[in-house]
Amino acid sequence: MTTTYLRLRQLCLVAAQLAPVEEDLCAVFGVKVCHRDPEVGQFGLHNALMPFGTSFVEVVAPLREGTTAGRYIERRKGDGGYMVILDSEALPRWRAHVDTIGVRIAAPLAIGDYEGMQLHPRDTGGALLEINTTLNGADLTGPYWPAGPHWRDAVSEVRVRGITGAVLQADDPAALAARWGRILQRPVERGDADWHLRLDNATLRFVAPRDDRGEGLAGIELAVRDASAIRNTAEARGLAADATGVSIGGVRFALHSHD
Repeated sequence: MTTTYLRLRQLCLVAAQLAPVEEDLCAVFGVKVCHRDPEVGQFGLHNALMPFGTSFVEVVAPLREGTTAGRYIERRKGDGGYMVILDSEALPRWRAHVDTIGVRIAAPLAIGDYEGMQLHPRDTGGALLEINTTLNGADLTGPYWPAGPHWRDAVSEVRVRGITGAVLQADDPAALAARWGRILQRPVERGDADWHLRLDNATLRFVAPRDDRGEGLAGIELAVRDASAIRNTAEARGLAADATGVSIGGVRFALHSHD
């Protein structure tokens, strides 16, 4: 019997210019680019993927005028969070489920051993939400097609161990949490300052707006080994940093120290 799972595997930022955000992420967190996906060119984009442990942060940027990503940057008043990407053992149960609850698939994806489905943002709210699967990808150190064939060679955990969560802001965070809970078939819990639901390896949090940029992916939570080095590098590069986190590409990275 195949074990079922649903994991936070990748978070995507969108930026007007790729290089500055990519360089900040690599310098601050001590990570390396593992893959640049030529397939995103069909959407008028270029990208860079970096492993944070066994999960990934991606940055995409428009190559031309008139892209969906470019319009998203305009709507949210600058660079910021863009997509929440989950992986699972297979997609048939998810396709049937989202059809049953009336959530549309905006973009079905299939390349070789990889399949994915991006859900319609008007049906999900919060951020673009994707669920994907890669053949033989149950092992977190195994294949994950979006990160390329050699992603393990780029892993560096000197400063960062991995991604432990994502934070989405909304005017009505309780309603957004309930909607995502229904889509992802996970119970929603009320916290002191958020609503949250737990995936197999991370937590999605839903909070009131932190700024005037509207609904979206506002934060990424990290388990880190060297918070001081992260903060010092961020400050040296002119980035906002304080005792609990740093801001890069319009996203707040919360730092939780783990040995």
